[in-house]
Amino acid sequence: MPTIKDIAELANVSPATVSRVLNNSGYVSSAARKRVIEAIEKTNYVPSEHAKSLRTKKTQVIGVVMPRLSTETSSRVVHGIDKVLSAKGYQILLATSDLSPEKEIDQLRLLQSKQVEGIIFLATNVSENLQKELSELETPLVALGQDLPGVSTVLYDDYHAACDVVDWFLAKGHTKIGFIGVSAHDEAVGRKRRNGYQAQMNEAALPVEKSWMQEASFDIESGYEATRRMFKESTTTPTAIFAVTDRLAVGAMEYIKQAGMSIPEDVALAGIGASEIGKYVTPPLATVDYANEEAGMKATNLLLDHISNGDNSHKKFVMPYGLLARDSLG
Repeated sequence: MPTIKDIAELANVSPATVSRVLNNSGYVSSAARKRVIEAIEKTNYVPSEHAKSLRTKKTQVIGVVMPRLSTETSSRVVHGIDKVLSAKGYQILLATSDLSPEKEIDQLRLLQSKQVEGIIFLATNVSENLQKELSELETPLVALGQDLPGVSTVLYDDYHAACDVVDWFLAKGHTKIGFIGVSAHDEAVGRKRRNGYQAQMNEAALPVEKSWMQEASFDIESGYEATRRMFKESTTTPTAIFAVTDRLAVGAMEYIKQAGMSIPEDVALAGIGASEIGKYVTPPLATVDYANEEAGMKATNLLLDHISNGDNSHKKFVMPYGLLARDSLG
């Protein structure tokens, strides 16, 4: 992280001048002030005074970085966070990353500059840049959903949940099981759920055509397109599809119906997320319930313990999950 001295050298002024600009006190020429402000913006500098104030002042505000406001999973997590914080007299300051690794880092810096007492971070990647940023962050933080080194985390059991979904299909007699995943940059949803699928297929000694494994983004339309590619490219048609999110599964369901096939008679389907839409599509979608609200509550209580006790130990909790075997499974 840059220091006041670094800002001073970049702006060609003294450290005292930088301090006067930051504190808005004392005389600073307009030209020097402009250079200091430009240097601060260029380096994304977070004034150390803000970090110090976190140790001496209580803002009663907790920052939350989430991928998107519109996703049901994030909304349920935030509802759990709010339950705990409201009871403790805290407020929430929300920031969204729009699934951008660069914006995740920007939002972490922004929340620290706002003097929040702690941050709950719904991370979407585990990049080296992010890990470096977290190692330099002075604000207490708990990550949710990704296994990030050096911080306390609340995790979902993505690998074993994916194994269980494949086992569902195997128990129904399916041997040709397609997979719709997301980028492996997302360690939890992208990599661990894919690894669970592959492990169970390997254990069952079942071949997997390359075309059966499709990558999508997180929206319904990309689930539709991934399924279209799967059926157009496959030499052998899958009789079951595992989508790593419910939204992807709903997109797959729409393509299957438009192609004149029946669910689950021709193709069985399952997702992960226990979304509301999964209950009301026809047939209802088999899925995995991650108890997102409880995860939000767990992460919040863990963060408040860190803040109140000054506990810097790194704890890891893996949330339990439930299987909802609905009609799309057959």
